[in-house]
Amino acid sequence: MMHHILLVAGREFRQIAATRSFWVTLLILPLAFAIGPIASRFLDKSDTQRVMLIDRSGGATAQAIASRIELDEQRRVLTQLSRFVESNRLEAADPSAPWARHDRWYSDADVARFVAAGGAKAALARIRATDPKAPDFDAPDPAYSIVPAPASVAAAPPERIGEALEPLLRPAAGSKARPIDYAIYIPADFGRSPDVRLWANGAPSSAFVTMVQALLGQELKVRYLQANGVAAPVAAASTQIAPNIAVVVPPRGSGRERVLIRSILPLACAYILLMSLVLSGSWMLQGSVEERSNKLIETVLACVSPNELMYGKLIGTVGIGLSMVATWAVCGIVAAFATHGAIAEMIRPALEPVSSFGAIATILYFFVAGYLIVAMIFLVIGAVSDSMRDAQGYLTPVLLVVMIPVTLLVQAVLRGASGPLVELLTWIPIWTPFAVLARLGSGMPLWQIWATGALTAAFIVVEVVLLGRIFRASLLASGGRPNFGALLGLMRRAA
Repeated sequence: MMHHILLVAGREFRQIAATRSFWVTLLILPLAFAIGPIASRFLDKSDTQRVMLIDRSGGATAQAIASRIELDEQRRVLTQLSRFVESNRLEAADPSAPWARHDRWYSDADVARFVAAGGAKAALARIRATDPKAPDFDAPDPAYSIVPAPASVAAAPPERIGEALEPLLRPAAGSKARPIDYAIYIPADFGRSPDVRLWANGAPSSAFVTMVQALLGQELKVRYLQANGVAAPVAAASTQIAPNIAVVVPPRGSGRERVLIRSILPLACAYILLMSLVLSGSWMLQGSVEERSNKLIETVLACVSPNELMYGKLIGTVGIGLSMVATWAVCGIVAAFATHGAIAEMIRPALEPVSSFGAIATILYFFVAGYLIVAMIFLVIGAVSDSMRDAQGYLTPVLLVVMIPVTLLVQAVLRGASGPLVELLTWIPIWTPFAVLARLGSGMPLWQIWATGALTAAFIVVEVVLLGRIFRASLLASGGRPNFGALLGLMRRAA
């Protein structure tokens, strides 16, 4: 019997593996990951917004805005560098440097100290001197860039500046000129008057408007204090008074962040199980329907029994699914080595919940169990359908029943929710494998894993017995698609 089952499984595997769609599906995911970073270099549009400053009040205000933009930009670089240093444990390069401290909001003084020390370039040189094997640091793109005002705008009278800016904000159709995003006009009487004009190419960013408003407010405050007898240095210093905020957060990799990181791989397993099930199950279904429609099933049954055919098809389908997952895993390992371990460093925290033998065994068990549960349904659909049109009538509701709750489950786990829906899906056998895989990262009691494992095994036995009766009774049956009542009758009929 086992020899015949393995023969059927091998034939099923080869039949599916010989299709073009199998190879396209097998290779499209690795190709997408390989081509994605390359394509992004050509397709990515810079997020840097272009700002034009027109200062008729002497230039000091425009210089203050430009300095604030540069200071905030260096704060972003410092923050990103600090995260890079923390992720790679590089604080020993200079423990007293601002980028080696991760427990605070970086003040203007911190940023100024960072810039005075040479900025990111000097910091990376110090890091390289301590650890030559440290990974590369990718600085964020600038949020804003200052562009000079053309002569037509700089010389325009105040009432005509908007007209002069129009072709710069919205270039003519077909023009290759890049539009500016913001233009700020500071009139000659700024200080005596608080009026300032801002043009935007679309809805302005609230962060940008808030930054400009705060800076101009400080300028007005300084001029007001000076006008009321306060010395200029004191008036200017009053705008620099700010609290030194120490930010207290859970240690990196703990709290909700820890749950999210630990859930990456289990959620990926649940999603890959769903995706590979739908694909390989559909291929098996198509093959079964073709065997019935071409009358090949009679020839097959002359060589093997219905039970051997059923078990062989199930094993072959599970083999196809596992081969797809294994191929994708190998591609991931190759990518980790090809990037000199950068990917491995990134996903190392995500591997923590599945690094033990018990976790790996749990994933494999529920992965195979999920395959058997859904593949058995697809196998029976193929046995009772004379054409793909008949099969679609059964297949669509089944896919909706399987996929919609799994989608809700994944979203709930990503939000860190563990409410009644997640618990309910854990104990409904058709969704149990997906729920257990998705919840491994956030933690499941050991007794629940054992109980759901036993429940899943019992369900598979009952499913194989009941749906096996439909499969055996429908192999040589004809007369159209049976209704739901007829299927229940076949389940109750003893073999």
